[in-house]
Amino acid sequence: MKANVLVALLLGVLTPGLLAAGGRKSYSLGQSEVGHVLKAPDGRTVFQYMTSKPEGSRLTANSTCCFYPVMTPGGTRVVDFAPDDHPHHRGIFLAWYSMLADDEARAGDFWGWGKFAPTEGRVIRNDKVTLVRANSSGAALAINNSWMAGKTRMLTEELSVGVAREGEAYVMDLHFELIPDYDLVLGRAAFSGFNVKSRKSKGSYSDPGGKVGLAAPHYLKPETGWPSRPWYDYSFVLEDGREAGVTVIDHSDNPETSWHNLLPIAMLNPCIVAPQQVKLPANQPFSLRYRLLVHDGPVNPELAGKMAEGYARQ
Repeated sequence: MKANVLVALLLGVLTPGLLAAGGRKSYSLGQSEVGHVLKAPDGRTVFQYMTSKPEGSRLTANSTCCFYPVMTPGGTRVVDFAPDDHPHHRGIFLAWYSMLADDEARAGDFWGWGKFAPTEGRVIRNDKVTLVRANSSGAALAINNSWMAGKTRMLTEELSVGVAREGEAYVMDLHFELIPDYDLVLGRAAFSGFNVKSRKSKGSYSDPGGKVGLAAPHYLKPETGWPSRPWYDYSFVLEDGREAGVTVIDHSDNPETSWHNLLPIAMLNPCIVAPQQVKLPANQPFSLRYRLLVHDGPVNPELAGKMAEGYARQ
């Protein structure tokens, strides 16, 4: 599967008539008790998009909307949900802990940290999950969320998801479009935004230059973030010897970014609010785009480079 197929899926070029082409099985979307599960043609789970908190969950954040679990083609889970050390983290998600507004009653922390803005009543509410296209080669989903401060909607989130397989990896294209109802400001912060909370098992980071040995960024010092790169990867080895990981590719159209990649908690966080605060004017769409390679085995720098180059041209 080449990168241009993902583009075709997202743009709706592939038609429903291709679903049964050649009699091949298709990607499919089904409901679970807490969300929606995308399955590959072989019947294996690719990911679940969670829309509600599981019964008995340790999750301390008000919002659930996230991808968990997220699996490799070989069936290895690559992300955690509500771990003991950071019970507000949830798989792969988008949120900020410092969202400011002219009216303080509309300021909010949707990340779930609760240090710099109120969390009470701040909830990312799922409105709809739709399978837009699916065939034997890939799938496209549309996800609609509302970011609520009590009964007041702060912004609308429209998330387009494209999924295909490339060798030993699933390729996930995530295009977030945020439409604020009010003038909002994302306060400067060392972390938050798009986050992949991976598994803490003999992990290491890589970038196009190889293994990364930079000092750990400080959670209160935005200037300590790692430099911008086309991609960073976090890979880990489980006790049974299985190796897997996630590569996050930062689209060139995204705002200036530094990365809060912190090994002790195994996170990949391309942070657009570390270099500066970000203003979101009312009713003006704001886009963020990320490509993920959810892979079996160690990171494949050649594949990551090819996928990053193709993504930048889209």
